[in-house]
Amino acid sequence: MTADLASLLLGFQVAFQPSNLLFMLIGLVLGIIIGVLPGLGGANGIAILLPLTFAMSPVSAIIMLSCIYWGALFGGAITSILFNIPGEPWSVATTFDGYPMAREGKAAEALTAAFIGSFVGALFAIIMITLLAPLVAKLALQFGPPEFFAVMFLAFAAFVGLGGGSPVKTLAAMMIGFLLAAVGLDTVTGQLRMTFGSVELMRGFDFLVVVIGLFGLSEIFLSVEEGLSFKGGRAAIRLKVVFETFKTFLSHWALAIRSCIIGCFMGITPAGATPASFMSYAIAKRSSPDGDTFGKGNIKGVIAPETAAHAAGTSALLPMLALGIPGSPTAAVLLGGLMMWGLQPGPMLFVEQKDFVWGLIASMYIGNVVGLILVIACVPWFAAILRIPFALIASLIIVVCAIGAFSVKNAYGDIVTMFVFGVVGYVMKKLQYPLAPMVLAVVLGDRTEQAFRQSLLISQGDLSIFWSRPLVASIMAVGFFVLLWPLFQKMMKRPELKPQQG
Repeated sequence: MTADLASLLLGFQVAFQPSNLLFMLIGLVLGIIIGVLPGLGGANGIAILLPLTFAMSPVSAIIMLSCIYWGALFGGAITSILFNIPGEPWSVATTFDGYPMAREGKAAEALTAAFIGSFVGALFAIIMITLLAPLVAKLALQFGPPEFFAVMFLAFAAFVGLGGGSPVKTLAAMMIGFLLAAVGLDTVTGQLRMTFGSVELMRGFDFLVVVIGLFGLSEIFLSVEEGLSFKGGRAAIRLKVVFETFKTFLSHWALAIRSCIIGCFMGITPAGATPASFMSYAIAKRSSPDGDTFGKGNIKGVIAPETAAHAAGTSALLPMLALGIPGSPTAAVLLGGLMMWGLQPGPMLFVEQKDFVWGLIASMYIGNVVGLILVIACVPWFAAILRIPFALIASLIIVVCAIGAFSVKNAYGDIVTMFVFGVVGYVMKKLQYPLAPMVLAVVLGDRTEQAFRQSLLISQGDLSIFWSRPLVASIMAVGFFVLLWPLFQKMMKRPELKPQQG
């Protein structure tokens, strides 16, 4: 514990460097703007802006990108409450009670409750990361290829079993991602796969180009189709309202703690912030004595989803740092960024790159506090962004996406690839196929295949290697249980007996 405290203090020294504080502030502002703008979001914003960080040091780059994420988490609540437009998928549940509160003239209370809940949820998750990340990293030092494959299998299984959507559609999206990850050079044998004689396909599909198209462009296409127009009123937060809402928040401390626990659990597993916010809202409504007032402007309906969403979004970084397994689409994008900077997420990261890891964790504490102050002070200005005509916003996003795709490898073909995946993402969203499992498979497909094939080489093709040691066997068992969880739920549901007529 003393060593961890010393490492954390070292991290604060790194985070408090003037250049890192500047990048932190820039990231927070950009993140809040991204969160306010529907059609972007944390994963999209980081994916678009990631190429701009290649010239920076890895520590400064990851601090800025992580602060973009914190800012996007904060900003998503602004449009949900003021305009009934979820800036982020996990902000949908916030609209249920946040927008009715705004219509009743309680926008300031709703926004303050959302921001305080977000701050508490993120702080809870950051403390958990500080305490558990080194322990998880030490455990991961015992991992060989079979254990790494088992953890990755658990990550993919959790998306299928706990994702909340159709398991069949989740599995189909995941298989498409694995197929895309297999294109190019085989890292084990050195042979070309599925290039069809194309020189462009020899280097495979860059995950960043794929993500920009799937997330950024597809949302713009959907927004254009739906003909979005942003209309909203002014919002201001007075200091008196902040103190009064803070007192109200303290009276609901049990709700906040429960939402933090739900969010952290869903964040560590790949379920993510969106199901965490809905689950927390549903449990709060079910357990509250005034549950019938939910959906009509109950402040608890704002606290529960926002607290859980921030706890989930922040705790998703724990498996990424300690095991190299992202717990969310945004963490998956950050994982790809770390690899581009020559850093290998996992247990050795805590040994070889202490400045980096603890600087990032320290920046979480600072960024969370600064972000809270920023959003409470600047709500009217951020909300005014939605007064800009949507045609200008959409055009600007498309240009930024194209620049981001081109700057990855300075290849015009990547811009075409980006637009192709934009259409693919649009079609998948129209057909209600999830994109997150596909992105996870694109990012981790090569590593999963490599760990699986290395394990079979060690065992000479014997699949029992995945059950040969207690650690790998237990992880695989949990993975299969999570994978088959929807089937267990169906089996546990007994058919209702119909009353006999007569």
